[in-house]
Amino acid sequence: MTLNTQKAEFIRSAAGPKDFPRDSLPQVAFAGRSNVGKSSVINRLLNRKNFARVGSAPGKTTHINYFLIDEKLYLVDLPGYGYAKVSQGEKERWAKLIQSWFDDPGLMTLGVLIVDARHKPTANDISMAEYFKASGKPWAVVANKLDKLKKSEIEPNLAQIKETLELSGSVKVIPFSAEKGTGREALLGLLLEHMSDSK
Repeated sequence: MTLNTQKAEFIRSAAGPKDFPRDSLPQVAFAGRSNVGKSSVINRLLNRKNFARVGSAPGKTTHINYFLIDEKLYLVDLPGYGYAKVSQGEKERWAKLIQSWFDDPGLMTLGVLIVDARHKPTANDISMAEYFKASGKPWAVVANKLDKLKKSEIEPNLAQIKETLELSGSVKVIPFSAEKGTGREALLGLLLEHMSDSK
């Protein structure tokens, strides 16, 4: 199974369940805090500079954005969470939208939770991890901003992420740098693995 990441197109912004594609292609969901570099991770994965919009202000993704990759799978960009400057009503709307996506068992093939490698996962990160755990579907954690850590900090920080999110042994943690490209092959390999599993 191969994937031409250069062949990527934006399909739609889903505002509710009626907008979710249900054409049996694998769907890989990306979730993360508003300022964790989610768009940058997606751009690095696809080796495209400005494919997923990198917002000047965090919290710009207010819908679920669908990208079709090589006509073989969807990258599903879930709204960034935990951004303070968004109204409570908007936060609740996002939560409802994400909940409705997770409530449909036919959608997700693989989940990817992006956290900041430099810091202990936040309460919001823990909540998001619970969504992935409850789905019963395979998922992984991408620890982004690895390039901002000293070598000696990497192992302890990854251990803290595993412990805080209470990860089982089956959940991979991929050390990642959207800046340098570290971890890209590992993440791409994971996508390919689950694409063939979903056939």
